[in-house]
Amino acid sequence: MSLLVVGLSHRSAPVSVLERASLAVEAQTKLLQDTLAAEPATEAAVLATCNRIELYADVDKFHAGVAELSTLLAQHSGVGLDELTPYLYVHYEDRAVHHLFSVACGLDSMVVGEGQILGQIKDALALGQELHTAGRLLNDLFQQALRVGKRAHSETGIDRAGQSLVTFGLEQLADGADVAEWAAGKHALVIGAGSMSSLAAATLARAGVEEIVVANRTRARADRLVEILGQAGVPTARAVEMGGVGDELTRADVVVSCTGATGLVLTAEAVAAALGVDFDTAAQAPETPAALSDELDQHAAWVENGSATAAAQDRAVRRVPARPASTGPARLHLLDLAMPRDIDGAAHRVAGVRLVDIESLAEASADAPMAADVDQVRTIVADEVAAFGAAQRAAHITPTVVALRTMAADVVAGEIARLDGRLPDLDEKQRAEISQTVRRVVDKLLHAPTVRVKQLASEPGGAGYADALRELFDLDPQTVAAVSRADLNDPNRGRS
Repeated sequence: MSLLVVGLSHRSAPVSVLERASLAVEAQTKLLQDTLAAEPATEAAVLATCNRIELYADVDKFHAGVAELSTLLAQHSGVGLDELTPYLYVHYEDRAVHHLFSVACGLDSMVVGEGQILGQIKDALALGQELHTAGRLLNDLFQQALRVGKRAHSETGIDRAGQSLVTFGLEQLADGADVAEWAAGKHALVIGAGSMSSLAAATLARAGVEEIVVANRTRARADRLVEILGQAGVPTARAVEMGGVGDELTRADVVVSCTGATGLVLTAEAVAAALGVDFDTAAQAPETPAALSDELDQHAAWVENGSATAAAQDRAVRRVPARPASTGPARLHLLDLAMPRDIDGAAHRVAGVRLVDIESLAEASADAPMAADVDQVRTIVADEVAAFGAAQRAAHITPTVVALRTMAADVVAGEIARLDGRLPDLDEKQRAEISQTVRRVVDKLLHAPTVRVKQLASEPGGAGYADALRELFDLDPQTVAAVSRADLNDPNRGRS
């Protein structure tokens, strides 16, 4: 096993970089195909969420693998390699396994303990299987990560250490009030009909909102989500075209947006218009000199590097910390869970608007208390990493052991055939007894060394025992490879 992961997340990179580096499904597909075409990689999988992009690969060279995977991430994310490199992290072999298992358990999430990451890991594996870029190692790894994540949630109280990103976002919008009391009677607009938006709609429904309106680029998906909400008992749920968002915005109390759009879905001007105020006037709220200086410095750096489009630069300049512009009660609550962002960050300058986005959630969750259950999950992760490593090392020698036993069986068959030629008068019972005796002798001679070599191979540094076995018994490498291919092509392997 030479597992390598290169990636960036909310822990290593600012939201502005994550936002620009986000990968659509089409980009993920091309990234996987190009990674597999690269010389150091034989398998590849990509885990891309709203706050992380990670490329996993089975490589034969560490340094060449890091260089190649970093370059590919830069090429397909659209962020220059020089700019991206400071934010990248690298994990190798057991550390890479430990990282993915921690991610699966929610330990590396923006909101510790959230369970949505399991669905995203499952999607990453499904894409790798569909494109045939996930082979033996990554199939085993991602399947085990899913099992470890489920074990952590079932055996510990990690769910109590944090909530889903949606729930946490709604708590931030409620600003200390009980979410159910805050949501009661409100009219909600959900933009998007993907997994995150569906989760947001379901969460709002449980919180007790009076009405949910779903807007999506594909009307059929919006209709389907409305149907599901109706079955769940939502009093009023309806779907609208994306062109109807402006009208719905005037009636909404809460807006949750999470689409795959590359541009803004809601501008600050549209938000202001929905509230009946002029944005130019609403945006006159004074900024601190430090905040203004930070924005200008960021804008200048981006212009100098030439690494952002004019639209992206404009959005970066207008982005300000996500908090209400006034001390009065909010009339419109905006929750932006998209990456890149759907809602103009400048919308918080509009009087009566409270905006919470990925960046403000990251800031808020940094101070969240950690439950004691986190320590239990870390113990589970450590144990599972050790078990996975041992299983992989043991599996590495299995084809060699099978090839050895196949060779022994061939030797026995050859000798029995030769005996038949020399003693043709043996009856069937005598021939069967001799054959069984010879096979028992061979099995007994091979039993102890093959059991022992599997035990040794499962220990750290045990990979060399397979090479030693092949050398000692002069096994044909092609025979060993054939066993490996047969195992890999098993249709039941790596599927749940």
